[in-house]
Amino acid sequence: MITIRDEVAADIPDREALLDRCLGERRTAKSSERLREGRLPADGLALTAERDGVVVATVRLWSVEAGGKAALLLGPLAVAPELQGEGLGRAMMREAIWRAACRGHGAVLLVGDAAYYERFGFSGDLTRDLAMPGPVERERFLGLELRDGALSGASGILVATGRMAEATPAAEPARRAA
Repeated sequence: MITIRDEVAADIPDREALLDRCLGERRTAKSSERLREGRLPADGLALTAERDGVVVATVRLWSVEAGGKAALLLGPLAVAPELQGEGLGRAMMREAIWRAACRGHGAVLLVGDAAYYERFGFSGDLTRDLAMPGPVERERFLGLELRDGALSGASGILVATGRMAEATPAAEPARRAA
């Protein structure tokens, strides 16, 4: 049985290994990473899926804004290769979006495969006046409004607004995991 739950500090090493396995070590070179560096995920929006005590999927959402409009940046989403295609990614996405809406967030942004994320309501139309703080393929930069008009008038480059991770040895793995 697979359980989706809040991420805990003990998950970080396994989460990192899963991300390296699924996305490769170059994942930290992506533009989205610039918005996560040194930050903590948004409260209650770091999720882990576990099966028999093993981390098999992860997703986090991060606080950002553009032109004074608050939003969340989703990512990365990763599912263990042996479980891909079984609906776990879909379940993680639905849980993350539901939790974000329940916490009063108005919008979610991401960089990812449009064909995959469109099924959750994401669209490139919502990001046409937004930019990432680095190179990104435009067709992969997508948005979803959880509240009508949440991104109305949003423009400019996304900036991180989330809480900073503590600069202690114990916080270092969490900061690198971001």
